[in-house]
Amino acid sequence: MSSIRFGRLLLPVFVLFTGFSLPAQSVLKTKYSNSTIYTGIEVGSKGVKMSVIEMGKNAKSSGAFHILKDTSINTDFISFTDPSFDATLNAFLSLYNKALKEYRIPSKRIFTVVSSGVKMQAEKDNKKEWVTRLIRSFNERTGETERQVEVVDVEKEAKLSHLGIVPASRRYSTFLIDIGSGNTKGGFFPFGNTEYFKLFQLNWGTKSTANATEKRLEEDASLPNYYKNLQRVLAGAENSEIIYAVNSSGAFPLSDNIAVSGGIAWAVATLTHPELADNPVVSVTFDEIRKFSEKLYNNYEALSAKYLSMNISRQSEKETAITEINRVHKVFDQRSIMAGTGLLLKIMRQFESAFDTKYFYLVKNGPVGWVSAYVDDAVNE
Repeated sequence: MSSIRFGRLLLPVFVLFTGFSLPAQSVLKTKYSNSTIYTGIEVGSKGVKMSVIEMGKNAKSSGAFHILKDTSINTDFISFTDPSFDATLNAFLSLYNKALKEYRIPSKRIFTVVSSGVKMQAEKDNKKEWVTRLIRSFNERTGETERQVEVVDVEKEAKLSHLGIVPASRRYSTFLIDIGSGNTKGGFFPFGNTEYFKLFQLNWGTKSTANATEKRLEEDASLPNYYKNLQRVLAGAENSEIIYAVNSSGAFPLSDNIAVSGGIAWAVATLTHPELADNPVVSVTFDEIRKFSEKLYNNYEALSAKYLSMNISRQSEKETAITEINRVHKVFDQRSIMAGTGLLLKIMRQFESAFDTKYFYLVKNGPVGWVSAYVDDAVNE
């Protein structure tokens, strides 16, 4: 059984794809016998992601799954420029063709979606036609004019994220927050059943926060000016959206566990606890993330793979940590990590209390959760 741990809590991750038998997939190194394999491709705010997952026998009930490939190509689609459009379309086609031709996965078992973060930013910027054009171009280039590329609604994405990430044993005491590139969404089940989901959402994500900051820099692109304007952007987001969104969600008195997923959760977990690089979930405190945020600005060099791995004694753990740290720095630059961490802190701050202990967890493989649950939902319709 594949599982991840919330501190002392054991968290089974139920990846709910339905696919085809794997024997012919010699190009992929599989873990189980008589397994099945599936692919989900998502066009997100920052780029295109592909998850290829193998599931063992009785995977739906046991949670036995294995991530074969987890690939992303950064394209910054929500900047809505011709170069970013072309880069996104090419990345979308490249990953689809890799799944279809290199991994030999039939097209009916490749699920393609556009994230809610893209949807929200396109609506905000009056750029919905860019999304329509991307889907049309993709379908034309693949020759699959009838293929559905769903633009996922934020509530559906948030609910599926919760169902895909949080186990039944912790489902009703956990508030899930997914910080994406273009937006933040999440929520919880307040009535002890999965019929009603209380949505939490913000029009702010790691990339959209960084973009809003960059627009304020004018002719001074220095790091101190970026930091100053980032604080202004975050203060505005906190006062105009974050405080209200958390308070109106009603999550504070009902949720003991605050689980945060998304790319920035993976990055922060990796850089704050490199010794736990193999752990899918890392427990953190508000004060710990606050100090990490300060280090991002004042001593970024101390977050290099060489420096962070110095105190890891076991060679295998050191090598894993170095690989993951370098992956983080390849995906995020200093300024984008500052933006994402700042947003994370503003949200965590609303759950800090001297009278009520909340447990914060950073979930590294969150994207697999919602995509997998989406595929299961689509298959069973």
